[in-house]
Amino acid sequence: MNPLFQNALKRTPQAVPPIWFMRQAGRYHKHYQGMRANHSFDELCKKPELAAEVARGPVAEFDFDVSILFSDILFPLEALGMGLEYTDHGPRLGFQLNPTTMNKLGGVEEAVKFMHFQKEAVQATRAVLPSNKSLIGFVGGPWTLFVYAVEGSHAGSLINSKHLAPMFPQFLEKMYPLLKENIRLQLEGGVEVVMIFDTAAGEVSPLFFKEWIQPVLTRLSQDYPGKIGYYSKGTQAVFFDDAFRALPWAGQGFDHRCYIPECFNIQNKGFVQGNFDQSLLFMEEGDFKKAVQTFLKPMKDMSIEQRAGWVCGLGHGVLPKTPEKHVKMFVDTVREVLS
Repeated sequence: MNPLFQNALKRTPQAVPPIWFMRQAGRYHKHYQGMRANHSFDELCKKPELAAEVARGPVAEFDFDVSILFSDILFPLEALGMGLEYTDHGPRLGFQLNPTTMNKLGGVEEAVKFMHFQKEAVQATRAVLPSNKSLIGFVGGPWTLFVYAVEGSHAGSLINSKHLAPMFPQFLEKMYPLLKENIRLQLEGGVEVVMIFDTAAGEVSPLFFKEWIQPVLTRLSQDYPGKIGYYSKGTQAVFFDDAFRALPWAGQGFDHRCYIPECFNIQNKGFVQGNFDQSLLFMEEGDFKKAVQTFLKPMKDMSIEQRAGWVCGLGHGVLPKTPEKHVKMFVDTVREVLS
């Protein structure tokens, strides 16, 4: 386990935060590109030794404090029989969910068996990581998975998903127990925390979030107290009421639309993860350095007690074609400025 990440989980004050990026193992990285040249994306995820090597690569090169299970949020949909193909134009499901196709979803027990490859990938990853690095897992947010099932993506205004929101509880009859068991498998495999990545949550209103999304998040967080982190793209402080903040989260990630010093008031326990704008890594080197300094200044101005729990990272995942040298520069600059 990484001591900096463990301190963040406990809100132990420390000068230098742990660092990890969403999608830190991905298309921008030559290590991944080399493996992808010889294997399909599906193989890289489902063959434990390959998933472990993909996850190890960026930790070895950029010295991230935390590694992340290399996988994809959509596999539970495949596990339930929706089919899944990864194409040059993104993932493609075998059918889209609607009231007519709902009965095509398979059984939970078989779906759980299908997801065992993630536990095996976690075990393989833990075996190849240095002992001083932490490992986390993830699942897709229930709403985000519903959106993908209905829309085939989560681009646009989600008209169909919102129109079919009354079908969401029926979807959860199978997806909730599957996610619950999937989280258990990853924890048994050796991850320290499982993140819920809810990338479609910011496309709804705060009232919709509270009515439809928050109840199932409440159940999942209470199933594994202190072991579940939550990240939602595009949400703001108004989404997270007192009841949400009182849940036994391990921590919460925030995208770059939020002002990170204020996020410690939103999530007052566990870690606060984020949130440099990932697009700024494409700046010219001098401008990029200034942008990183600007991002770090308010954090440096806070006392270590005020920023206890911080896990430094991006607002969202690393984008394809991101300059590798800027990834390394970001990691090194954070440690240099805050040490």
